[in-house]
Order: sequence, then structure tokens, then C-alpha cells
Amino acid sequence: MKALIIVDVQNDFCPEGALPAPEGDKVVPVINKIINKFDLVVASRDWHPEGTVHFDKWPPHCVENTKGAEYHPDLHTEDIDVHLFKGTGNVDDGYSAFEATSDNLEKLLRKKGIDEVYVAGLTTEYCVRSTAIDSLKKGFKTWLVTDAVEGVRQNPGDVDKAIGEMAGLGIKMISSSQV
Repeated sequence: MKALIIVDVQNDFCPEGALPAPEGDKVVPVINKIINKFDLVVASRDWHPEGTVHFDKWPPHCVENTKGAEYHPDLHTEDIDVHLFKGTGNVDDGYSAFEATSDNLEKLLRKKGIDEVYVAGLTTEYCVRSTAIDSLKKGFKTWLVTDAVEGVRQNPGDVDKAIGEMAGLGIKMISSSQV
């Protein structure tokens, strides 16, 4: 059984957001095209309190109950089975969807009989990377949907480095047309 994990496709990670991936909105139509090809669709969202040490490292973003924390308006949220919240405390955590505080993602996937995880969303070099690596470490066959991810590109080469690291660990690369 296959699951799609949509990582942090939120307004603050899209153009015009507080911490934008320059072309973050371009993943939305790709994700919408494949969303119905999975047995389970899970979406994570950063859901930070206003005061968190996480903002010592990053500009404030995805503050709970704000427009920036909402999903991109064009994402087909009606097709999402499970919504996860992460980064909800006053700590620098919540990069991986497996760190969600609203549900235990690993237990959920196992309960549903999932053995393959496909990862899409934002941003490639941070939360997508962490989610894909955690998925692999927890024993799931893990795929990165390469045309359904985008980086924040804080430093030149970070996206390519993250993709290389994931591939080197055994995460399979796949395009949406191959899903």
C-alpha cells in the first residue's frame, strides 16, 4: 500500500510568504495531479506558536492560525486523509512530518498497512529531506517525487546536496509522470 506525504505546502513557503521557496507554488499542480493515486494521503503543516526558539534560527513563519500557516489555496485539501501539525512547541524541531505532535505518523502508516511512502512538498533541503530520511530509517520504501518538491534555496547548492544525500541513502527518485 502506498502513501503520499505532502510536506508543508503552506502560504509562508510559497512566493510572497515569510520564508518562501522562490517557486514553491509550482509544486501544487503537480501534487494535485498525483494526489488520487495513493491509498493514503497525509499532509503536514508547520504550526508554530508566536514565541518559539525556532524563530532564533528562522524568520517568523507559519504561526498557528495565520494566513501564512494555511495550505496554498490551490492545493486539493479535500483529498487529504490526515492533517498533521508539527513545530508546535517552544523548541527548534518539527522539520520532519514524523515529528508531528498531533499524531504518530509511523504508527498511523503501519496501522493502514503502508509499506511505500512518496514524499512531495516544501522545502527540499529542510522538511522534505528530513521527512524522506525519517521514512527510510523507519523501514518504509521511500520515494521522492522530484518535480513535486522545491527548495527555499537559502544557500547555493543546498537543494542538489540534499537530493544527492537522499539518493545516496537509498531514497528512490521518481517524477510525477512515473507515479
